Amino acid sequence: MRRIRLGMVGGGQGAFIGGVHRMAARLDDRFELVAAALSSDPARAQASGRELGLNPARVYADFRAMALAEGARPDGIEAVAVVTPNHLHHAVACAFIDAGIHVICDKPLTRTLDEALDLVARVKQSGVLLGVTYTYSGYPMVRHARELVQSGVLGDVRVVQVEYAQDWLAQDLEQSGQKQALWRTDPALAGEGGCIGDIGTHAYHLACFVSGLAVSQLAADLSTFVAGRQVDDDAHVGLRFDNGARGHLWASQVAAGCQNALSLRVFGSQGSLSFRQEAPDELWFTPLGAPTQRLTRGGPGLSLAAAQATRIPGGHPEGYLEAFAQLYREMADQIHARQAGQTKVQALPDVQAGADGMHFVEAALRSHAQGGTWVALKA
Repeated sequence: MRRIRLGMVGGGQGAFIGGVHRMAARLDDRFELVAAALSSDPARAQASGRELGLNPARVYADFRAMALAEGARPDGIEAVAVVTPNHLHHAVACAFIDAGIHVICDKPLTRTLDEALDLVARVKQSGVLLGVTYTYSGYPMVRHARELVQSGVLGDVRVVQVEYAQDWLAQDLEQSGQKQALWRTDPALAGEGGCIGDIGTHAYHLACFVSGLAVSQLAADLSTFVAGRQVDDDAHVGLRFDNGARGHLWASQVAAGCQNALSLRVFGSQGSLSFRQEAPDELWFTPLGAPTQRLTRGGPGLSLAAAQATRIPGGHPEGYLEAFAQLYREMADQIHARQAGQTKVQALPDVQAGADGMHFVEAALRSHAQGGTWVALKA
């Protein structure tokens, strides 16, 4: 298929996630980066553009100017990746939605719930696509876990346990001037939720994505362990699901010894599943009263959903970049289908999934402010 013309806002020199998005977009050869607003500083924007081999005439220092210019070009971008700090997600997405350009936005969707709800309305009105990069939903074994739950092999889901633990903010890294720590711990840039918004939303989405359940109520205990930090760096959240299931979510960025320890366990009346992001090619399935089975990516008997998210034979490790690329591949599929006047159903998290994540953050902050009481997810 013809490569989709891609733009990017953010992700210039020294940025981590912009490089990840570019690698993910290239992996399946479905996108070509042709324009970008990589920095609001014109010199830095041009320097970043040169490093990426972009036409200087399509390197912008203002994302609104980029949206207008690219929207007016016959060869303008068809989609844009938004990889800025959270406080800019809403404004950037709005500019490109207004220009009729599809949006791929890093998570969390926005800084506030109101901004997220506004994007839901704008996407619905405009008809453009908006995908949110909840990366871990792209793993083949996560897709297989979801299929197993949907097949009923676990019976009725009773308990969902999810945790995401890191240690990179165990000390006051922001005081050193480290760029990622600076904006992620600043509520004006990241939002009022720190850890709960940054990685808690990943854990929340994974729990709902695999279980197929929606959270109706939660009770949150948010902590700030590093003195002087303005946002939470550890979160314990009780979950009540709409089918009566119970759960718990732990997210921490001060868990010494943990690098990227995202894990999920789903317990049903007839069996259970266990997945660890740091061993993504494995899924553990235990039927009630029977031995545990180790299921592997590329192995026999896996679902079509897992196969469609698999690129290389079993025994050759697939990981984070491939999972990220799966979301870009699904966005490309949807764009091509839309251009052909068709509708394609995908597992790619959409604008509503992004808004659900912001409902979760807002409810967690509300519950914590009320002493950790149970609150409705949507007040």
